[in-house]
Amino acid sequence: MNEIKSPAAMTASLRHVGTRPVRPDGVPKVTGAARYGADYSPPGLLTGAVLRSPHPHARILAIDTARAAAHPGVFAVMTGADLPDFPFRFVGPERMQRNAWYDVRNILAREKVYYEGHAVAAVAAQDEATARAALKLIDVDYEVLPFVVTIDAAIAEDAPLLHEDAFTRNVAPKPAKPSNISRVYEDRMGDTEAGFAEADVIVEHSFSSDPVHQGYIEPHACVAEYNGGKAHLWVSSQGHFQMRDLTAAFTGMSSGDIRVTPAEIGGGFGGKTKVYLEPVAMILSRKSGRPVKMVMTRSEVFRATGPGSDSKVRVKLGARKDGSITAAEIELYYGAGAFPGSPFMNGCLCAFAHYAIPNQHVKGHDVVTNRAMTCAYRAPGSPQSNFAVESVVDMVARKLEMDPIEIRLKNAIRKGDPLIGGRVMTHEGFVTMLERLRAHPAYQRDPGPNRGRGVAAGFWHNAGGDSGATVFVNTDGTVSVATGSPDIGGSRASMAIMAADTFGVPYEQVHSDVHDTASVPFTYVTGGSRVTFATGKAVVSASEKVITQLKERAAKIWGVDPDAVDWVDGEARPSSSNVGEFEPLSLKSLAAQATATGGHFGASHAENMTGHAPGLSAMFCDVEVDPETGHTRVVTFVAAQDAGQAIHPSYVEGQIQGAVVQGIGWALNEGYVFGPDGVLQNAGWLDYRMPVASDLPMIEAVVVEVPNPNHPFGVKGVAEAGMVAAMGCVANAIRDASGRRMTSLPISPVKLLEAIETRTDPDL
Repeated sequence: MNEIKSPAAMTASLRHVGTRPVRPDGVPKVTGAARYGADYSPPGLLTGAVLRSPHPHARILAIDTARAAAHPGVFAVMTGADLPDFPFRFVGPERMQRNAWYDVRNILAREKVYYEGHAVAAVAAQDEATARAALKLIDVDYEVLPFVVTIDAAIAEDAPLLHEDAFTRNVAPKPAKPSNISRVYEDRMGDTEAGFAEADVIVEHSFSSDPVHQGYIEPHACVAEYNGGKAHLWVSSQGHFQMRDLTAAFTGMSSGDIRVTPAEIGGGFGGKTKVYLEPVAMILSRKSGRPVKMVMTRSEVFRATGPGSDSKVRVKLGARKDGSITAAEIELYYGAGAFPGSPFMNGCLCAFAHYAIPNQHVKGHDVVTNRAMTCAYRAPGSPQSNFAVESVVDMVARKLEMDPIEIRLKNAIRKGDPLIGGRVMTHEGFVTMLERLRAHPAYQRDPGPNRGRGVAAGFWHNAGGDSGATVFVNTDGTVSVATGSPDIGGSRASMAIMAADTFGVPYEQVHSDVHDTASVPFTYVTGGSRVTFATGKAVVSASEKVITQLKERAAKIWGVDPDAVDWVDGEARPSSSNVGEFEPLSLKSLAAQATATGGHFGASHAENMTGHAPGLSAMFCDVEVDPETGHTRVVTFVAAQDAGQAIHPSYVEGQIQGAVVQGIGWALNEGYVFGPDGVLQNAGWLDYRMPVASDLPMIEAVVVEVPNPNHPFGVKGVAEAGMVAAMGCVANAIRDASGRRMTSLPISPVKLLEAIETRTDPDL
């Protein structure tokens, strides 16, 4: 299965891959017919609502729900005591370890609340007004505790502890006292001391960034219906199989007893891979005997769901006069929020991965603070460390008076080069990206007065993992493709394109959709830039199984051996004239006579997909800085990325553009603001400043195609690498335009103006 063709043979055989057909979900979305998480309303529906903590840190002494339960129109009330408890144990791969003891307490607090907005109790009532009134009748007795909302405060000597019995892991010997540093990761490659000794130039600097939200437009929403031990769950998420399994675990149910239907999703970017409402809605439904809908307010989304981590990063680089980087060191602290689990290891593993640096030392710390528990955000962990690394690379280039693209070409990672963590680079393409940028006409132009240019590059792992698909032929000869990957980045169209080219039929003859957990094989989340690669391989494998059935049926009709039948351009043909003189049998013809000749055609395929290629990006931008206000305007942005093979180029370009836009927002505007009381001050669109179209230039996407040999159509994931380098790119451009190195994100007008007016050394 999945025979890998050479790039030349691959291109010659493609009819639809690389084209731009109309997206299959376009009409229902623009007409309002598409159904999102809040659009499902089974008969007898109740409304669920959550009581949240007003304190950033407090011990729960007592919860009394009696008055709420007795309120007219209330059908169920619950607290954390209604959820099962778990042993204290970390499980999973080192980079993605989880602890259910913590996770269940994030859903509903038990002994303590750990952040303002932490869920404490929930009700199900006849309508929203009744539910909100009932919440006010729940009496909670708190013992308010000291809190820490920043990394610096959390790691300070004698800082208030979130978890009094938590000792830093991965440290030997075991620390003598507990700490807010949950875990440490450290690794080395080569000899950094010797590498720095070889260097002609050494630059060391520290950087920081605030927590940022993913900024999805649709709030978290779900509907749960429990009925006699079985249940149905409607979710807007990045993975309905994951929602099923987590909901089952946190309600004490069996996964097989829960059917989950995926709604359309109004954005996720990593933030809809966890459960917040789903187990609560399920317990409320079980208690009330009625279906329950829960929808977060925008304020709840900001206060109670996971943002990307804040960071504190120190980077040290050494280089020879010719620009060769001889040694690199990074020490980082990432904020995890209330419970351990920040992507600090990704920050370590991705920081230098796009450069061939012989001597490296990385050390990362996972730090808990009194903020909402962090969640994935587009290439989680990589953008924060990359901002620091790319800023220091820019500083080295300036000291050496070297072009910023040239220094990156000088040190560019290539296939076969070693990476920190015992890994090896498995794919080419990075050098090609940098060369395309260097030759770009916009790179040859002078930026102009008060303007400056920045360059940056970045790395993201990408992923494979479990994916499944079912493909069947309808009686009219059309092909249906059913997958379990929620469509966030155009996967419906991509799956249809790959199926169409595999069958050799028109794109319009293939119908692709996302199906529920009872209809398709298990599929991991839409995340990690994995879907077009992993689920695409499942679709191709299932399609090949169906083609085998079609060939066998043609052989049966002709009375020949199946090996004597070829499948070419959507029809069965004799493999040679020696087989016999038979008219080709088209897909439509075989489908029409399926019942008479033995039955209809369909197959599934499920596999833990391997062979994914990493994502690399490179970019440059020009910005204009107003020296009187500190306002920054991005005027040009060109971003290059290797797509392997662009299945639908418009979607690839859109992913690159969207990633860059989020990076621009992170660089210039976005960041959580907490008051001295530990309460989030900007929990809404008015005060949390995301960029809009009028803030942005037209972002040019340069799509490089170096096919991945481990995919039948050469696919690489493209959704995340584009954001990794965007903040560093903007920051470097601001340095060039203003003469000031900004080391803290976001680079707001207030910060930049202060630097312009008070600093004389540009790189302080």
